[in-house]
Amino acid sequence: MDQLSGMDRSELSGFARKLPKTELHLHIEGTLEARMMFDLAERNQLSLPYRTIEEVEAAYRFTDLQSFLDIYYQAADVLQTEADFADLMSAYLTRVSAEGVRHAEIFFDPQTHTHRGVDMGTVIGGFVQAQEEAAPDITSSLILCFLRHLSAEDAMETLEAARPYLEYIQGVGLDSGEKGNPPERFVEPYRQAVQAGLVPVAHAGEEGPAEYIWSALDLLGARRIDHGVRAIDDPRLIERLARDRVPLTMCPLSNQRLQVYPDLKQHPLRRFMEAGVMVTVNSDDPAYFGGYVLDNYLAIAEALDLTGPDLVRLAENSVAASFLPSGRKAALLEEISTYVRRFVRRS
Repeated sequence: MDQLSGMDRSELSGFARKLPKTELHLHIEGTLEARMMFDLAERNQLSLPYRTIEEVEAAYRFTDLQSFLDIYYQAADVLQTEADFADLMSAYLTRVSAEGVRHAEIFFDPQTHTHRGVDMGTVIGGFVQAQEEAAPDITSSLILCFLRHLSAEDAMETLEAARPYLEYIQGVGLDSGEKGNPPERFVEPYRQAVQAGLVPVAHAGEEGPAEYIWSALDLLGARRIDHGVRAIDDPRLIERLARDRVPLTMCPLSNQRLQVYPDLKQHPLRRFMEAGVMVTVNSDDPAYFGGYVLDNYLAIAEALDLTGPDLVRLAENSVAASFLPSGRKAALLEEISTYVRRFVRRS
């Protein structure tokens, strides 16, 4: 494996591109590229507050999570029809399948759409159409997220609206502005979602404190923690995450763009790996944060001087942390091993 440890940046980039992996922290609304935003606005005869793609991209200079969310929710207005949601999903799956992604567990925010009059069936119907038409080398599932800046009662109404479509939804999550919105506000919506068969995950410890991670685990029963960077402040929590094999779905470029870690060299991902925590690398909202999953692998590798074997471990973690059946996990882990062996023989 010396060939993997000694790769230069160019070789590492080529290796990472085809390395089989899963993506576990991706908001499908956050894949709305500026060009598609203009195309959908024209299709739906909507006006945008921007005249050019350059103006849109210039707005993507965020100071914190809320400054991003303000634009994120506004941009979602162009998503109106089932075809719009299908096009959004199709574009994402097509793009990341070329970056080695074999499976994606995809967040969506129904309240962002239902609150402006778009029916739940329109949203899910579009996504499912694109998922069913995707290339055979990539599979995907949906995770319904509650918006934590809204009430628990609103979350309950959202779950009720989603009940006719639960066969298409794998998990339940919690996202949006974390400050002042602790997980414990959503105990009852989570209880009912889990009772309905959804697997619980939660955003915690991005801008909120490590205590929010404890709450997500103990009160919501979260099986994965999305982001979780603030766990680095709590040695006892790190020990628990490592012991219980609780995955963290980290998003380096998101953390950088939202000023959680303006300098990726200070990002705690390597420290978590060294502590035995199951860390994964993901893209969050790639249209806004400057990179899809491959870009995140490469950015954190450069910042933290990660090697080929480190990236293999991250890819293996992404498979282990997924909610795929054990047989599919084993097949993907074998695909990673086969890819590495072939790469080493060619080197």
